[in-house]
Amino acid sequence: MNQSMTYPAIFVGILAVSLSSCSQGKIGNSAQTTAISIGIAVAQTSNIALIGQEQVAGAKLAEKYFNDQGGVNGTPIKLVFQDAGKDEAGAINAFQNLITKNNVVGIIGPTTSQQAFSAAPIGDRAKIPVIGPSTIAKGIPEIGEYVSRVAADATVVAPNAVAAALKINPKLKKVAVLYAQDQEALVFEAKVFQQAIKQRKLDLVSLLKFQSTDTDFQTQATQTINSKPDLVIISGLTTDGGNLVKQIRELGYQGLIIGGNGLNTSNIFSVCKKMCDRILVAQAYSPNYNNKINNIFRNEYKNQYQKEPPQFSAQAFTAVQVLVEALKAVDQKTKINTLPLAQLRTALNQQVLRGKYETPLSQISFTPKGDIIQRDFYVAQIKMDSQGNNGKFEFLK
Repeated sequence: MNQSMTYPAIFVGILAVSLSSCSQGKIGNSAQTTAISIGIAVAQTSNIALIGQEQVAGAKLAEKYFNDQGGVNGTPIKLVFQDAGKDEAGAINAFQNLITKNNVVGIIGPTTSQQAFSAAPIGDRAKIPVIGPSTIAKGIPEIGEYVSRVAADATVVAPNAVAAALKINPKLKKVAVLYAQDQEALVFEAKVFQQAIKQRKLDLVSLLKFQSTDTDFQTQATQTINSKPDLVIISGLTTDGGNLVKQIRELGYQGLIIGGNGLNTSNIFSVCKKMCDRILVAQAYSPNYNNKINNIFRNEYKNQYQKEPPQFSAQAFTAVQVLVEALKAVDQKTKINTLPLAQLRTALNQQVLRGKYETPLSQISFTPKGDIIQRDFYVAQIKMDSQGNNGKFEFLK
């Protein structure tokens, strides 16, 4: 997530797919329809906004790319944004607006699992395809048959960072874990880390909670230092996680730190600056993945933002790609502008789940329940410059 990126309020929201003339319950004919609307519902306010900025960037790049390629069999796509906000209420409001006011045929969002557990059931009850771009908690695809995700479960990503830490320091033994107790995904991720610690026969010397809205972590930082860990693991969002890193380092901790999925963004650099250096983060995306679509995505992102694309942008791009390719497949069988809205939603959901997609993440597909099947995962380590103003993720072998 690039701290330098700023977006107007319209850039906030749920990714929803609709056509401009759906108000009568049908998609309409080609004379009436000028574009397929894709809405984006990611958090653009509060402490979650640093993740949402990167998701918006990825979605906007997808809009340009797929329109340059002809959109959906000749019909362009158009992004429409609703702010999913900072909490469950914001996401619910965004979902309801898209369903009742925009007659959407599909929804991509929201940003957090905490929001998804409240908002995604609304889409499922309306029988609208819902794709989570960054919802890593256990149980997201099980919300309903219309709910899927392009974000891998924490159980297949997070343990890779523990393995990488042991490769760097084979002698480490004592581990401290801190996590945001008000975010379901982070509670789950912390449990995954604890299981990885147990499996590696490491000692859990401290387990501490905090709120993702906290700014003062002196109590947790002091208790962590007193437990004398060789490794600290933090499952937080970007701002709270970065501040926690900073305060632990300020108290003198020099050992390895693992950040969870919420620290998987370059926006953290402005939070902990020099003290971000050497943080390990497991990744579901690498800019170095070599296929045609990722090479295009990477080049376009670098041209626009002068840095490597982050995971959250790649996942948002992928979510748009899945909807576009699924819409193309449905349209090839039956022209989508002739289908009743309910029938199109069902056909689209079925096609999303049966498709295979060559994406920036790698080749992906879905389980029958809607969980992503992904082949490749990575671990990166943050490297900051001497001034602590700029950094990058260096991918480990």
